[in-house]
Amino acid sequence: MGTTDMDVAIRELAGRVRGPVLTPGDDGFEHELAGFNVATHHTPAVVVGAEDAQDVAAAVRFAAAHDLPVAVQATGHGAVLAFDRGVLVGTRRMQHLSIDPERRLATVGAGVKWRKVIDAAAPHGLGTLNGSSSDVGVVGYTLGGGLPVLGRTFGFASDRVVAADVVVADGSVVHVTADSEPELFWALKGGKASVGIVTSLTFELVPVAEIYGGGIFFPGEAAPEVLDAYRSWTHDLPDAMTTAVGLLRLPDMPSVPEPLRGKMVTHLKGAFVGDPAEGEALVAPMRAVAPAIADEFRVMSYTEVDTIHHDPEVPLPFRETVALLEDLTPEAVAGILAVAGPGVNTPLMMADLRHLGGALGRGPAADAVGARDALYSLFFLGLMVPPVAEAVPGALVAAVAEMAPYTTGRTFVNLHGTPASEEDRARAWPQDTYRRLRAVKHRFDPEDRFRFAHSVSPLPLPS
Repeated sequence: MGTTDMDVAIRELAGRVRGPVLTPGDDGFEHELAGFNVATHHTPAVVVGAEDAQDVAAAVRFAAAHDLPVAVQATGHGAVLAFDRGVLVGTRRMQHLSIDPERRLATVGAGVKWRKVIDAAAPHGLGTLNGSSSDVGVVGYTLGGGLPVLGRTFGFASDRVVAADVVVADGSVVHVTADSEPELFWALKGGKASVGIVTSLTFELVPVAEIYGGGIFFPGEAAPEVLDAYRSWTHDLPDAMTTAVGLLRLPDMPSVPEPLRGKMVTHLKGAFVGDPAEGEALVAPMRAVAPAIADEFRVMSYTEVDTIHHDPEVPLPFRETVALLEDLTPEAVAGILAVAGPGVNTPLMMADLRHLGGALGRGPAADAVGARDALYSLFFLGLMVPPVAEAVPGALVAAVAEMAPYTTGRTFVNLHGTPASEEDRARAWPQDTYRRLRAVKHRFDPEDRFRFAHSVSPLPLPS
Protein backbone atom coordinates (compact mmCIF):
# COMPACT_ATOMS: atom_id res chain seq x y z
CA MET A 1 0.00 0.00 0.00
CA GLY A 2 1.23 3.50 -0.77
CA THR A 3 1.76 6.30 1.67
CA THR A 4 -1.38 8.38 2.27
CA ASP A 5 -1.73 12.00 3.29
CA MET A 6 -2.79 10.79 6.72
CA ASP A 7 0.36 8.68 7.02
CA VAL A 8 2.43 11.78 6.27
CA ALA A 9 0.45 13.85 8.79
CA ILE A 10 0.93 11.22 11.49
CA ARG A 11 4.69 11.14 10.86
CA GLU A 12 4.75 14.91 11.12
CA LEU A 13 2.83 14.73 14.40
CA ALA A 14 5.35 12.18 15.71
CA GLY A 15 8.11 14.64 14.94
CA ARG A 16 6.44 17.38 16.96
CA VAL A 17 5.82 15.49 20.21
CA ARG A 18 8.06 13.95 22.83
CA GLY A 19 5.92 10.88 23.51
CA PRO A 20 5.10 7.97 21.21
CA VAL A 21 2.61 8.34 18.35
CA LEU A 22 1.16 4.95 17.42
CA THR A 23 -1.38 3.53 14.98
CA PRO A 24 -3.04 0.08 14.79
CA GLY A 25 -0.44 -2.60 14.20
CA ASP A 26 2.45 -0.64 15.72
CA ASP A 27 4.41 -2.24 18.54
CA GLY A 28 3.07 -0.91 21.82
CA PHE A 29 -0.27 0.28 20.38
CA GLU A 30 -2.42 -2.11 22.43
CA HIS A 31 -0.33 -1.55 25.55
CA GLU A 32 -0.87 2.19 25.21
CA LEU A 33 -4.66 1.67 25.10
CA ALA A 34 -4.82 -0.61 28.13
CA GLY A 35 -6.74 0.64 31.15
CA PHE A 36 -8.04 -0.68 34.44
CA ASN A 37 -11.47 -1.60 33.04
CA VAL A 38 -10.51 -4.29 30.55
CA ALA A 39 -14.13 -4.76 29.45
CA THR A 40 -13.66 -1.61 27.35
CA HIS A 41 -11.40 -1.80 24.30
CA HIS A 42 -10.61 1.43 22.47
CA THR A 43 -9.94 1.41 18.71
CA PRO A 44 -8.61 4.89 17.85
CA ALA A 45 -6.96 5.80 14.58
CA VAL A 46 -4.02 7.30 16.49
CA VAL A 47 -2.85 7.17 20.09
CA VAL A 48 -0.48 9.80 21.47
CA GLY A 49 1.39 8.98 24.68
CA ALA A 50 1.76 12.55 25.89
CA GLU A 51 4.80 13.55 27.92
CA ASP A 52 3.64 17.11 28.63
CA ALA A 53 1.00 19.75 27.89
CA GLN A 54 2.61 20.62 24.57
CA ASP A 55 2.24 17.01 23.41
CA VAL A 56 -1.45 17.15 24.33
CA ALA A 57 -1.86 20.44 22.48
CA ALA A 58 -0.18 19.04 19.38
CA ALA A 59 -2.47 16.00 19.43
CA VAL A 60 -5.58 18.18 19.72
CA ARG A 61 -4.44 20.48 16.90
CA PHE A 62 -3.81 17.40 14.73
CA ALA A 63 -7.33 16.15 15.47
CA ALA A 64 -8.84 19.54 14.64
CA ALA A 65 -6.94 19.71 11.35
CA HIS A 66 -8.31 16.32 10.31
CA ASP A 67 -11.78 16.69 11.87
CA LEU A 68 -11.27 13.81 14.29
CA PRO A 69 -12.74 13.38 17.77
CA VAL A 70 -10.43 13.34 20.79
CA ALA A 71 -10.50 11.26 23.97
CA VAL A 72 -8.21 11.14 26.97
CA GLN A 73 -7.18 8.30 29.27
CA ALA A 74 -4.88 8.14 32.27
CA THR A 75 -5.60 4.98 34.30
CA GLY A 76 -8.72 3.76 32.52
CA HIS A 77 -10.77 3.25 35.68
CA GLY A 78 -13.50 5.33 34.07
CA ALA A 79 -13.33 3.64 30.67
CA VAL A 80 -17.01 2.76 30.36
CA LEU A 81 -17.48 3.46 26.64
CA ALA A 82 -15.20 2.38 23.80
CA PHE A 83 -13.63 5.16 21.73
CA ASP A 84 -12.94 4.66 18.04
CA ARG A 85 -11.73 6.40 14.89
CA GLY A 86 -10.22 9.49 16.50
CA VAL A 87 -7.18 10.50 18.53
CA LEU A 88 -6.72 9.00 22.01
CA VAL A 89 -4.39 11.00 24.25
CA GLY A 90 -2.76 8.92 26.95
CA THR A 91 -1.58 10.99 29.91
CA ARG A 92 -0.04 8.40 32.23
CA ARG A 93 3.51 9.67 31.53
CA MET A 94 2.62 13.11 32.93
CA GLN A 95 3.84 12.46 36.47
CA HIS A 96 4.74 15.91 37.77
CA LEU A 97 3.92 16.32 41.47
CA SER A 98 4.70 19.11 43.90
CA ILE A 99 3.51 19.71 47.46
CA ASP A 100 3.34 23.14 49.09
CA PRO A 101 2.96 22.21 52.78
CA GLU A 102 2.67 25.80 53.96
CA ARG A 103 -0.33 26.54 51.76
CA ARG A 104 -1.56 22.92 51.90
CA LEU A 105 -1.58 22.64 48.12
CA ALA A 106 -0.69 19.88 45.68
CA THR A 107 -0.08 20.28 41.95
CA VAL A 108 -0.18 17.16 39.82
CA GLY A 109 0.28 16.18 36.22
CA ALA A 110 -2.55 14.48 34.36
CA GLY A 111 -1.23 10.95 34.87
CA VAL A 112 -0.66 11.04 38.64
CA LYS A 113 -2.55 8.55 40.81
CA TRP A 114 -3.79 9.31 44.30
CA ARG A 115 -1.30 6.92 45.91
CA LYS A 116 1.60 9.13 44.80
CA VAL A 117 -0.03 12.23 46.32
CA ILE A 118 -0.99 10.45 49.55
CA ASP A 119 2.59 9.31 50.11
CA ALA A 120 4.02 12.75 49.29
CA ALA A 121 1.58 14.62 51.54
CA ALA A 122 1.83 12.30 54.56
CA PRO A 123 5.22 13.53 55.88
CA HIS A 124 3.65 16.99 56.23
CA GLY A 125 0.66 15.73 58.24
CA LEU A 126 -1.64 16.22 55.26
CA GLY A 127 -4.18 13.98 53.56
CA THR A 128 -6.07 13.92 50.28
CA LEU A 129 -9.70 13.64 49.21
CA ASN A 130 -9.23 10.40 47.28
CA GLY A 131 -11.92 7.82 46.79
CA SER A 132 -12.06 4.17 47.81
CA SER A 133 -8.96 3.28 45.76
CA SER A 134 -5.70 5.24 45.63
CA ASP A 135 -4.90 3.55 42.30
CA VAL A 136 -7.32 5.92 40.55
CA GLY A 137 -6.00 8.93 38.63
CA VAL A 138 -6.37 12.29 40.38
CA VAL A 139 -7.53 14.34 37.41
CA GLY A 140 -10.32 12.20 35.96
CA TYR A 141 -11.70 11.46 39.42
CA THR A 142 -11.71 15.13 40.43
CA LEU A 143 -13.23 16.39 37.17
CA GLY A 144 -16.22 14.16 37.90
CA GLY A 145 -16.60 15.64 41.38
CA GLY A 146 -14.69 12.94 43.25
CA LEU A 147 -16.50 11.15 46.12
CA PRO A 148 -13.92 10.84 48.93
CA VAL A 149 -13.51 8.37 51.76
CA LEU A 150 -13.70 11.49 53.98
CA GLY A 151 -16.48 13.11 51.96
CA ARG A 152 -18.95 13.92 54.73
CA THR A 153 -16.17 15.71 56.58
CA PHE A 154 -14.51 17.64 53.75
CA GLY A 155 -16.87 17.53 50.74
CA PHE A 156 -16.20 16.54 47.15
CA ALA A 157 -12.66 16.54 45.79
CA SER A 158 -13.62 19.15 43.21
CA ASP A 159 -14.55 21.54 46.03
CA ARG A 160 -10.82 21.89 46.72
CA VAL A 161 -9.62 22.66 43.19
CA VAL A 162 -7.68 25.93 42.97
CA ALA A 163 -6.40 25.97 39.38
CA ALA A 164 -5.97 23.87 36.26
CA ASP A 165 -4.07 23.96 32.99
CA VAL A 166 -6.39 22.86 30.18
CA VAL A 167 -5.88 22.18 26.48
CA VAL A 168 -9.08 23.33 24.76
CA ALA A 169 -10.41 22.35 21.35
CA ASP A 170 -8.29 24.78 19.29
CA GLY A 171 -5.12 23.32 20.83
CA SER A 172 -4.30 26.27 23.09
CA VAL A 173 -3.27 25.78 26.72
CA VAL A 174 -5.36 27.82 29.16
CA HIS A 175 -4.53 28.44 32.80
CA VAL A 176 -7.87 28.33 34.58
CA THR A 177 -8.84 29.77 37.95
CA ALA A 178 -12.07 31.09 39.41
CA ASP A 179 -10.93 34.61 38.45
CA SER A 180 -9.27 34.05 35.08
CA GLU A 181 -11.89 31.83 33.42
CA PRO A 182 -14.85 31.49 35.79
CA GLU A 183 -17.16 29.56 33.44
CA LEU A 184 -14.48 27.07 32.40
CA PHE A 185 -13.39 26.70 36.03
CA TRP A 186 -17.01 26.01 37.01
CA ALA A 187 -17.43 23.37 34.32
CA LEU A 188 -14.22 21.53 35.22
CA LYS A 189 -15.46 20.95 38.76
CA GLY A 190 -17.95 18.16 38.20
CA GLY A 191 -18.50 18.47 34.44
CA LYS A 192 -16.04 15.70 33.57
CA ALA A 193 -14.02 16.06 30.33
CA SER A 194 -16.48 17.95 28.15
CA VAL A 195 -14.47 21.14 27.63
CA GLY A 196 -10.86 20.09 27.25
CA ILE A 197 -7.98 17.97 28.51
CA VAL A 198 -6.59 18.94 31.91
CA THR A 199 -2.81 18.62 31.93
CA SER A 200 -2.18 19.95 35.45
CA LEU A 201 -4.39 20.37 38.51
CA THR A 202 -3.78 22.31 41.74
CA PHE A 203 -5.93 21.53 44.77
CA GLU A 204 -6.04 21.88 48.53
CA LEU A 205 -4.92 19.13 50.89
CA VAL A 206 -6.57 18.49 54.25
CA PRO A 207 -4.95 18.40 57.72
CA VAL A 208 -5.32 14.67 58.35
CA ALA A 209 -2.47 12.37 59.35
CA GLU A 210 -4.42 9.63 61.13
CA ILE A 211 -8.00 8.41 61.07
CA TYR A 212 -10.06 5.83 62.90
CA GLY A 213 -11.24 3.62 60.08
CA GLY A 214 -11.68 0.18 58.63
CA GLY A 215 -14.56 -2.19 58.26
CA ILE A 216 -16.56 -5.07 59.67
CA PHE A 217 -17.33 -8.13 57.56
CA PHE A 218 -20.64 -9.69 58.53
CA PRO A 219 -22.09 -12.86 56.99
CA GLY A 220 -24.21 -12.26 53.91
CA GLU A 221 -27.33 -13.50 55.68
CA ALA A 222 -26.97 -10.65 58.20
CA ALA A 223 -27.65 -8.08 55.45
CA PRO A 224 -31.28 -7.37 56.51
CA GLU A 225 -30.28 -6.66 60.10
CA VAL A 226 -27.18 -4.66 59.13
CA LEU A 227 -29.02 -2.49 56.60
CA ASP A 228 -31.90 -1.83 58.99
CA ALA A 229 -29.48 -0.82 61.74
CA TYR A 230 -27.43 1.24 59.25
CA ARG A 231 -30.57 3.17 58.27
CA SER A 232 -31.16 4.34 61.84
CA TRP A 233 -27.48 4.72 62.71
CA THR A 234 -26.56 7.02 59.82
CA HIS A 235 -29.40 9.45 60.52
CA ASP A 236 -27.55 10.61 63.63
CA LEU A 237 -23.91 10.34 62.61
CA PRO A 238 -21.71 13.46 62.84
CA ASP A 239 -20.07 14.83 59.71
CA ALA A 240 -16.73 13.52 60.98
CA MET A 241 -17.85 9.96 60.08
CA THR A 242 -18.19 8.80 56.46
CA THR A 243 -19.50 5.27 55.97
CA ALA A 244 -20.78 2.71 53.48
CA VAL A 245 -22.23 -0.81 53.41
CA GLY A 246 -21.43 -3.24 50.63
CA LEU A 247 -23.33 -6.41 49.78
CA LEU A 248 -20.60 -8.45 48.10
CA ARG A 249 -20.59 -11.76 46.30
CA LEU A 250 -16.88 -12.53 46.39
CA PRO A 251 -15.28 -14.88 43.88
CA ASP A 252 -13.51 -18.08 44.85
CA MET A 253 -10.06 -16.72 44.03
CA PRO A 254 -6.71 -16.79 45.85
CA SER A 255 -6.71 -12.96 46.02
CA VAL A 256 -9.76 -13.10 48.34
CA PRO A 257 -8.92 -13.89 52.01
CA GLU A 258 -9.89 -17.44 52.99
CA PRO A 259 -12.73 -16.56 55.44
CA LEU A 260 -14.48 -14.55 52.69
CA ARG A 261 -13.60 -16.56 49.58
CA GLY A 262 -16.55 -17.65 47.47
CA LYS A 263 -19.11 -16.20 49.89
CA MET A 264 -21.64 -13.42 50.10
CA VAL A 265 -20.68 -10.95 52.82
CA THR A 266 -22.03 -7.71 54.22
CA HIS A 267 -19.23 -5.18 54.58
CA LEU A 268 -19.64 -2.11 56.80
CA LYS A 269 -16.92 0.48 56.04
CA GLY A 270 -16.09 3.82 57.56
CA ALA A 271 -13.59 6.58 58.31
CA PHE A 272 -13.73 8.96 61.27
CA VAL A 273 -11.74 12.19 61.61
CA GLY A 274 -11.22 13.04 65.28
CA ASP A 275 -10.65 11.37 68.66
CA PRO A 276 -10.36 7.60 68.05
CA ALA A 277 -12.28 6.93 71.28
CA GLU A 278 -15.22 8.85 69.85
CA GLY A 279 -14.97 6.90 66.62
CA GLU A 280 -14.89 3.64 68.58
CA ALA A 281 -18.01 4.65 70.46
CA LEU A 282 -19.81 5.59 67.25
CA VAL A 283 -19.10 2.20 65.67
CA ALA A 284 -20.14 0.24 68.77
CA PRO A 285 -23.89 0.01 67.93
CA MET A 286 -23.11 -1.53 64.55
CA ARG A 287 -20.71 -4.03 66.09
CA ALA A 288 -23.61 -5.32 68.19
CA VAL A 289 -25.89 -6.01 65.22
CA ALA A 290 -24.52 -9.44 64.33
CA PRO A 291 -21.47 -11.67 64.88
CA ALA A 292 -18.60 -10.55 62.66
CA ILE A 293 -16.42 -12.63 60.37
CA ALA A 294 -13.69 -9.97 60.71
CA ASP A 295 -13.46 -6.58 62.43
CA GLU A 296 -10.81 -4.25 60.97
CA PHE A 297 -11.68 -0.87 62.54
CA ARG A 298 -8.58 0.69 64.08
CA VAL A 299 -6.45 3.81 64.27
CA MET A 300 -4.47 4.04 61.05
CA SER A 301 -2.15 6.34 59.21
CA TYR A 302 -3.93 7.97 56.29
CA THR A 303 -1.44 6.19 54.03
CA GLU A 304 -3.36 2.97 54.88
CA VAL A 305 -6.67 4.33 53.60
CA ASP A 306 -7.00 1.62 50.91
CA THR A 307 -7.57 -0.99 53.64
CA ILE A 308 -11.00 0.51 54.38
CA HIS A 309 -12.80 -0.45 51.17
CA HIS A 310 -10.43 -3.15 49.87
CA ASP A 311 -11.04 -2.25 46.24
CA PRO A 312 -9.46 -4.60 43.65
CA GLU A 313 -5.85 -3.83 42.83
CA VAL A 314 -5.63 -5.56 39.44
CA PRO A 315 -7.41 -4.63 36.19
CA LEU A 316 -10.85 -6.22 35.77
CA PRO A 317 -13.64 -6.31 33.18
CA PHE A 318 -16.68 -4.62 34.70
CA ARG A 319 -19.82 -2.59 34.15
CA GLU A 320 -21.33 -0.27 36.73
CA THR A 321 -24.11 2.16 37.49
CA VAL A 322 -25.39 4.23 40.39
CA ALA A 323 -28.64 5.57 41.81
CA LEU A 324 -28.92 8.51 44.22
CA LEU A 325 -31.37 8.05 47.09
CA GLU A 326 -33.41 10.84 48.66
CA ASP A 327 -33.36 8.95 51.95
CA LEU A 328 -32.89 5.44 53.31
CA THR A 329 -36.43 4.42 54.26
CA PRO A 330 -37.53 0.91 55.27
CA GLU A 331 -39.00 0.58 51.78
CA ALA A 332 -35.68 1.54 50.20
CA VAL A 333 -33.89 -1.05 52.34
CA ALA A 334 -36.40 -3.66 51.19
CA GLY A 335 -35.68 -2.65 47.59
CA ILE A 336 -31.94 -3.12 48.06
CA LEU A 337 -32.49 -6.56 49.58
CA ALA A 338 -34.81 -7.51 46.71
CA VAL A 339 -32.08 -6.62 44.22
CA ALA A 340 -28.94 -7.83 45.98
CA GLY A 341 -29.82 -9.42 49.32
CA PRO A 342 -29.13 -12.96 50.52
CA GLY A 343 -30.88 -15.62 48.48
CA VAL A 344 -31.23 -13.38 45.42
CA ASN A 345 -29.96 -14.88 42.17
CA THR A 346 -28.05 -11.96 40.63
CA PRO A 347 -25.02 -11.66 38.35
CA LEU A 348 -24.00 -8.45 40.14
CA MET A 349 -20.94 -8.71 42.36
CA MET A 350 -21.57 -5.58 44.43
CA ALA A 351 -24.28 -3.30 45.72
CA ASP A 352 -22.56 -0.52 47.65
CA LEU A 353 -24.60 1.92 49.73
CA ARG A 354 -22.76 5.12 50.70
CA HIS A 355 -23.88 7.71 53.21
CA LEU A 356 -23.69 11.20 51.70
CA GLY A 357 -24.83 14.50 53.23
CA GLY A 358 -22.65 16.46 55.62
CA ALA A 359 -20.07 18.56 53.77
CA LEU A 360 -21.05 16.82 50.52
CA GLY A 361 -24.36 18.67 50.67
CA ARG A 362 -22.94 22.03 51.68
CA GLY A 363 -20.34 22.60 48.99
CA PRO A 364 -19.87 25.71 46.88
CA ALA A 365 -22.53 26.70 44.40
CA ALA A 366 -19.79 27.52 41.89
CA ASP A 367 -19.33 24.04 40.44
CA ALA A 368 -21.08 21.44 38.31
CA VAL A 369 -21.27 18.61 40.87
CA GLY A 370 -24.70 17.04 40.53
CA ALA A 371 -25.09 14.88 43.65
CA ARG A 372 -25.39 17.39 46.48
CA ASP A 373 -29.08 16.89 47.25
CA ALA A 374 -28.90 13.10 47.75
CA LEU A 375 -28.46 11.53 51.18
CA TYR A 376 -27.20 8.16 49.94
CA SER A 377 -25.74 6.66 46.78
CA LEU A 378 -26.30 3.07 45.71
CA PHE A 379 -23.63 1.73 43.38
CA PHE A 380 -23.94 -1.54 41.46
CA LEU A 381 -21.11 -3.42 39.75
CA GLY A 382 -20.91 -6.64 37.79
CA LEU A 383 -17.90 -8.45 36.37
CA MET A 384 -18.00 -9.08 32.63
CA VAL A 385 -16.76 -12.66 32.91
CA PRO A 386 -18.36 -16.01 32.04
CA PRO A 387 -20.90 -17.25 32.81
CA VAL A 388 -22.55 -13.98 33.97
CA ALA A 389 -21.21 -11.41 31.49
CA GLU A 390 -24.24 -11.41 29.20
CA ALA A 391 -26.61 -10.95 32.14
CA VAL A 392 -24.77 -8.05 33.81
CA PRO A 393 -25.97 -5.09 31.66
CA GLY A 394 -29.62 -6.08 32.02
CA ALA A 395 -29.20 -6.66 35.75
CA LEU A 396 -27.79 -3.15 36.18
CA VAL A 397 -30.79 -1.63 34.40
CA ALA A 398 -33.20 -3.78 36.43
CA ALA A 399 -31.54 -2.85 39.72
CA VAL A 400 -31.90 0.88 39.07
CA ALA A 401 -35.50 0.37 37.96
CA GLU A 402 -36.28 -1.49 41.18
CA MET A 403 -34.90 1.41 43.22
CA ALA A 404 -36.53 4.16 41.12
CA PRO A 405 -39.30 5.01 43.65
CA TYR A 406 -36.65 5.96 46.22
CA THR A 407 -34.19 7.90 44.05
CA THR A 408 -33.72 11.47 42.91
CA GLY A 409 -33.76 10.26 39.30
CA ARG A 410 -30.18 11.43 38.83
CA THR A 411 -26.75 9.86 39.03
CA PHE A 412 -23.19 10.76 40.00
CA VAL A 413 -21.16 11.13 36.82
CA ASN A 414 -18.06 9.23 38.01
CA LEU A 415 -20.19 6.18 38.85
CA HIS A 416 -22.84 6.60 36.16
CA GLY A 417 -21.60 3.77 33.99
CA THR A 418 -22.12 3.58 30.25
CA PRO A 419 -24.44 6.36 29.03
CA ALA A 420 -27.13 4.90 26.81
CA SER A 421 -28.07 8.23 25.21
CA GLU A 422 -27.72 11.98 25.62
CA GLU A 423 -30.86 11.93 27.76
CA ASP A 424 -29.36 9.25 29.97
CA ARG A 425 -26.04 11.12 30.17
CA ALA A 426 -27.90 14.25 31.30
CA ARG A 427 -29.13 12.48 34.45
CA ALA A 428 -25.73 13.11 36.03
CA TRP A 429 -26.64 16.78 36.59
CA PRO A 430 -29.63 18.95 37.55
CA GLN A 431 -31.29 20.40 34.44
CA ASP A 432 -29.96 23.93 34.98
CA THR A 433 -26.43 22.60 35.50
CA TYR A 434 -26.69 20.43 32.40
CA ARG A 435 -27.82 23.37 30.25
CA ARG A 436 -25.03 25.54 31.58
CA LEU A 437 -22.47 22.78 30.88
CA ARG A 438 -23.66 22.60 27.29
CA ALA A 439 -23.31 26.38 26.95
CA VAL A 440 -19.72 26.29 28.25
CA LYS A 441 -19.07 23.37 25.92
CA HIS A 442 -20.38 25.45 23.00
CA ARG A 443 -18.05 28.31 23.87
CA PHE A 444 -14.88 26.21 24.16
CA ASP A 445 -15.67 23.23 21.93
CA PRO A 446 -18.39 24.21 19.44
CA GLU A 447 -17.37 21.44 17.01
CA ASP A 448 -17.76 18.80 19.73
CA ARG A 449 -14.15 17.68 19.39
CA PHE A 450 -14.22 16.09 22.89
CA ARG A 451 -17.17 13.76 22.46
CA PHE A 452 -16.18 10.79 24.56
CA ALA A 453 -18.11 8.89 27.26
CA HIS A 454 -19.66 11.50 29.59
CA SER A 455 -18.92 14.57 27.47
CA VAL A 456 -22.05 16.65 26.90
CA SER A 457 -22.98 18.06 23.49
CA PRO A 458 -22.58 21.81 22.78
CA LEU A 459 -25.61 24.07 22.85
CA PRO A 460 -25.56 27.89 22.86
CA LEU A 461 -27.68 29.65 25.44
CA PRO A 462 -30.67 31.52 23.97
CA SER A 463 -29.82 35.18 23.27
